Amino acid sequence: MTDTMTWTQSIVLGAIQGITEFLPISSSGHLRIVSELWFGDDAGASFTAVTQLGTEAAVLVFFARDIVRIIAAWFRGLTDREQRGLDYRIGWYVIFATIPIGVLGFLFKDQIRTTGRNLWLVAIVLIVFAGVFWLAERYGSKRRDMEQLTLRDGLVMGAAQCLALVPGVSRSGATASAGLFLGLEREAAFRFSFLLAIPAVTASGLFSLPDAFEPSGSGLQASGPQLLVATLVAFVIGYAAIAWLLRFVSAHSMNWFGAYRVILGILLIVLLSTGVISAT
Repeated sequence: MTDTMTWTQSIVLGAIQGITEFLPISSSGHLRIVSELWFGDDAGASFTAVTQLGTEAAVLVFFARDIVRIIAAWFRGLTDREQRGLDYRIGWYVIFATIPIGVLGFLFKDQIRTTGRNLWLVAIVLIVFAGVFWLAERYGSKRRDMEQLTLRDGLVMGAAQCLALVPGVSRSGATASAGLFLGLEREAAFRFSFLLAIPAVTASGLFSLPDAFEPSGSGLQASGPQLLVATLVAFVIGYAAIAWLLRFVSAHSMNWFGAYRVILGILLIVLLSTGVISAT
């Protein structure tokens, strides 16, 4: 059965999307948890994907100069070998690294929207990836900056991005952890993570637009104006979250987020075990 989403629900969920999309705590996981706990239903994978367009717009605005420079360098480098510097290479890294999640996202789109949103899975993944953060911080040398980014880095981080198809993983957390394992500095790992997310998340949001308006879909059903407002809220808060996160990770460990994930995961297990909320 489909329930109509209220304006309060759409604004709250848009704000949560903005806050959690870039922090390595999983936006899709938080939207799934909050919509079930507070509203008694699932906002749906399509709502999540569409509101991600707002946070990706925040990335486009925040990194506008970098993006324009990279695109211009990429086009110049196609015809002039002398123009094939770092920005040209990063353009190719993003393209190649986006292919895996594009293929897997298309092949497993039905599972992502159904069994992949089980809250038991979300709880387990939240805790497990806190351990991944700890390992990345413990064993990553964190000595290389963006100037030293390679195709291998891009491909490995692109493969890690595929894990974000599972709610609870965190796109930025998975890709940034991979970057740390490869020896990148935290800020460099997160910066490339944001750039890497742009094609995949934008395509996912546009692809999900028809489903978000499908009356027969399961979960909470948002209207067009509600989706628009939720996306705008996600944009504004997401922009502020990017600025804060880049400052934070330049001097602080990802383990702070890992600790939060463990606490949230344990709390979720307790709520599920006691029947306070339903897993599906």
